[in-house]
Amino acid sequence: MGTKPIMLYVSAILAKLASLPIVTIAGRGRRITQAIDVSQMIIKRMKDVGYEISDVRISSDLLESKDGRERPVSKIEIDIKKL
Repeated sequence: MGTKPIMLYVSAILAKLASLPIVTIAGRGRRITQAIDVSQMIIKRMKDVGYEISDVRISSDLLESKDGRERPVSKIEIDIKKL
């Protein structure tokens, strides 16, 4: 997830789901909420098509901050598949 509008991510993921069985949405740090929002928009707005969340993974990565220190940053990965 990045700084683009959420609907661009939703459109891109729906395009991927047309050709792939499972698509993973990933968000790290402040972008975790955006990843969750995108997944929920796909699940709830596309009920007729039939998408579901097949797996959710939560972890953390060690990233180097601007001052050179390592710090943990939370990460989420959400797998969406077509029923």
